[in-house]
Amino acid sequence: MGLFRLYWIPKGIDPSNGAYVRYREDELLGILALESERAKAYVVGEDLGTVEESAREKLAAVRVLSYRLLWFEKNHPRKYPKGALAAVTTHDLPTVAGLWTGSDLNTQKRFGLEPNEKGTVEIRDRLRSMTRLSEDAPVDEVIRRAYRLLAEAPCAIVSATLDDALAVEERPNWPGAAEHSWSLALPQSLEELQSNPLPRDIAEALHTRRKPRKAAGKRQAKGESRVKNFPARRNRSEGGEHSQP
Repeated sequence: MGLFRLYWIPKGIDPSNGAYVRYREDELLGILALESERAKAYVVGEDLGTVEESAREKLAAVRVLSYRLLWFEKNHPRKYPKGALAAVTTHDLPTVAGLWTGSDLNTQKRFGLEPNEKGTVEIRDRLRSMTRLSEDAPVDEVIRRAYRLLAEAPCAIVSATLDDALAVEERPNWPGAAEHSWSLALPQSLEELQSNPLPRDIAEALHTRRKPRKAAGKRQAKGESRVKNFPARRNRSEGGEHSQP
């Protein structure tokens, strides 16, 4: 999360000798709260990967939505927190079709990347177990079942991707292979997509999902910021003003 720290690598230095630079998160969260109210928008924190637990706790305290992915979570979506955005995957991760067919792993190897084969197999096995499908189940049915699972999440927001809606095997972005990223057109036109039954089935599953009683923490009162204000704690010294860690 860029609000808390960022790993800096000085030019010409080996990445292993870089260091985390910490930011004044209280002030930044306060600004975020103000801007979320101005825009009348919710804020989702991409709290994935190497994020400190203390950062997740602070984001939750100010009602920034967490980010929960079917690929990463080992619990059933029913157990996801209400204060979160739930999704199956992201632009940096395998699509359902790419994971299920094995093409995502094959493409990574073809690009000279070093895929986490064990982790990918574990995700696929978990998906098969949760959807109760056979190893040779057709991709379209796997996608339908995956999004029906996601629809059971009590999260404030759930989302789907066009790549999954069209059973695309290639992910939009391949970290470490920029020349192959962000240049793939969808296989169908907008008109074809509108008549395709798979996107309709996904939309229907998410539309009819059980609505959470509380979207993210307490019910928002009229005029209340979507992100709770987080006042900065400050110390004053001869060297100026700085936030406490």
